[in-house]
Amino acid sequence: MSDPSYTPPKVWTWEPGNGGRFANINRPIAGPTHDKPLPVGEHPLQLHSLATPNGVKVTIMLEELLASGIAGAEYDAWLINIMEGDQFGSGFVEANPNSKIPALMDHSVTPPQRVFESGSILMYLAEKFNAFIPDTPAGRTECFNWLFWQMGSGPILGGGFGHFYAYAPEKYEYPINRFTMEVKRQLDVLDRHLADNTYLCGDTYSIADMAVWPWYGWLVQNKVYDAAEFLEADGYTHVLRWANAIAERPAVKRGVKVNRTWGEPDEQQPERHNASDLD
Repeated sequence: MSDPSYTPPKVWTWEPGNGGRFANINRPIAGPTHDKPLPVGEHPLQLHSLATPNGVKVTIMLEELLASGIAGAEYDAWLINIMEGDQFGSGFVEANPNSKIPALMDHSVTPPQRVFESGSILMYLAEKFNAFIPDTPAGRTECFNWLFWQMGSGPILGGGFGHFYAYAPEKYEYPINRFTMEVKRQLDVLDRHLADNTYLCGDTYSIADMAVWPWYGWLVQNKVYDAAEFLEADGYTHVLRWANAIAERPAVKRGVKVNRTWGEPDEQQPERHNASDLD
């Protein structure tokens, strides 16, 4: 175990493979590691992703658009195996120089438009198809309030709490306590708001719900980090009500399967190229 009284050196030096679940894919430099162009399917929208909470945001959005009768949202979803380093292929880095899933290429425009960062993809699709953003200025602003709340809060949950509680090679009290306190505060923010609102934007289901649900909905449903008991998640009754309601939406049930390679066989659809793939 590392010395808990560790003093940072004058100049930090990277030590590859320094422990932890993701040590073999983390590095302090950007850019591709190998030449690998992205495949292109028959549909205008080409998604390159994995069914992590960030990836699921986009597949839920696409399936919700299709369920609303928007045929232009038909898409191909290609698997990016982040544990194998697919995100560092040359084609993926061209689509997202930050080498993080998800990345979307829209071939309905010339030249094809790249869209990266899950929140940006949700906004791009919502504006492209005029769907899942409230119509009024006040509603639109509230939607973006919660969308960007998730963008800012999510790293505390994932890279903070999730890393130190579930993935770090050593368990230290201070970081776990620090991030647990903040995640519980975030859950309380959501719970107080959802006490008076069906969805994050009142009665309107929106991209804000699609962004927040795969992180905080799954957290209280014990589908990430196996931490629901530790966090006393059953006490956030309004978040649980909201999370369970969204989980029952048919498009959500379809979206969470896409680019998934773990769990029960009927929960997995590593690639998706037609609606029939999810039947």
